Amino acid sequence: MIQLEDAIRRILEQIPRLGLERLTILQAQRRVLGEDIIAPRNIPPWDNSAMDGYAVRWTDVQKASPEKPVVLKVLSDLPAGRIYKGRVGPGEAVRIMTGAPMPRGTDTVVQVEDTEKAKDAVRIFAGPGKGKNIRRAGEDVKAGERVMVKGTVLGPAHIGMLASFQRSFVSVYQQPRVAILATGDELLEIDESWAGGKIVNSNSYSLAAQVAACGGLPLQLGIAKDRMEDLLSKIQEGLIADLLLTSGGVSMGDYDLVKEMLKKLGKINFWKVAMRPGQPLAFGIISGKPLFGLPGNPVSSMVSFEQFVRPSILKMSGHQNLFRPTLKAELREDIEKKTGLVHFVRCRLYREREKICASPTGEQGSGILSSMVKAHGLIVIPKELKVVRAGEVVSVILLDPTFLHTPLPSYLSFAGAG
Repeated sequence: MIQLEDAIRRILEQIPRLGLERLTILQAQRRVLGEDIIAPRNIPPWDNSAMDGYAVRWTDVQKASPEKPVVLKVLSDLPAGRIYKGRVGPGEAVRIMTGAPMPRGTDTVVQVEDTEKAKDAVRIFAGPGKGKNIRRAGEDVKAGERVMVKGTVLGPAHIGMLASFQRSFVSVYQQPRVAILATGDELLEIDESWAGGKIVNSNSYSLAAQVAACGGLPLQLGIAKDRMEDLLSKIQEGLIADLLLTSGGVSMGDYDLVKEMLKKLGKINFWKVAMRPGQPLAFGIISGKPLFGLPGNPVSSMVSFEQFVRPSILKMSGHQNLFRPTLKAELREDIEKKTGLVHFVRCRLYREREKICASPTGEQGSGILSSMVKAHGLIVIPKELKVVRAGEVVSVILLDPTFLHTPLPSYLSFAGAG
C-alpha cells in the first residue's frame, strides 16, 4: 500500500514540461506564458490628459473662482492622436481631449465642467492643484520593466497589455495530447445498440471532458477488447500522444491481460494507493510517454484523475499551481470510515448565512456516477480518522467553481434588486 502523497510526489517527479509554441495573442488566452515579457517602451509614452478640458499653465489658473474667473486665449483644439506643435505661453490654453499628449508649456488640465467657452477664449472657474488630471509617461509601465514572467496564465488583461506592446504572437507551453483507452469485452460504444450484460463506455467521455477542462487535448482511442493484440494495437496507436490513460484492468481480480501487456511495454508500477475511491492505480513510462492505468468504476476513475492525472497535465502545460483550491465547510451529517485510507466524499455545498456547509450527495459507491453529477466538491477525510461528526469543520476540494458565484454581490445590494 502506497500513501497518497507519496504516489503524487513520485508521479510528478517523472512528468516533464512540454516545449513551447508561438500563437497569436488571442489564441494564447488561458495558456501558460513561456517567456518573460519586457516593456519595449513607456506606457503611456508621454504625459497626456486624463479627461476632456483645457491644458493650461497652473500659475495662470491657481486663483480662479466662480466669482473671479480667469480668461485664457484658446490656441487650438487637440484631439487624441494628435500632437500640438506649438508652445503654450502665459494667458493661453489648448482645448484638449482625453488621451491627447500635453502641449509644451502646460502642466495642468482643467476639466471642462469648470469652464465656459467664449469665442476664441475660455473662462476658468476653478483652479485644480498643480499637475492635476494628467497621466504621466510611464505611469502604467516603464520601458525595460518585466511586466509578465514565464509561467503566467494569460487572461484578458495580459492579452491587452501584449497588444499595447504591439506583440501579435507570444510563446506559450504546448497543450498535452492525451490518449484515452477503455478496456473490457463488457463495454459498448455510445452509439451501439444496447444489449443485456453490457455497459456503455462512459469513462472515455468523462475522462475526455476532464482532460479538456484542465487544458489537455483528448484523443479517444475507443475500446480495447480483452485480447492481447487489440490492447497492444490500441496502446501503440496512443503513443502519438504526450500522455496515455487507460481505464479498467488494474484492480485485483481484473483480467490479467492489461497488466501483462503494460509490463511488456515499459516500466509500470501497479500500486494500491491508500485512498477511497480509487485504490488501484498503474503508473509508468512507455516509449518515453507517461501512462496512467485508472480503475474501471466511473467514480474511482474520475477521483483518481483529479488526484494524479490533472496535476500531471497541468505540469506538462507549464502551470505552477497544480492542484484545485480547497475551502473549509461545516459538515452537516456524521461520516464514518475505516482508518488507514484517505476518503474523498462527494458533497453538495451550500450557504447558511456566513457559513459554508457540506453534505454528502448520498450513496458513495464507486459505481454511482450520479454522486459526481450532484457534487460541488470532495470532502477530504484524513486516513487516521474513523468518524467525523456533524458540526465539525472539514476540508473540501472544490470541483465546481460556480458554487462561489453569487446572484448579486453584496456591494450591489439595493432596494428592489432581484
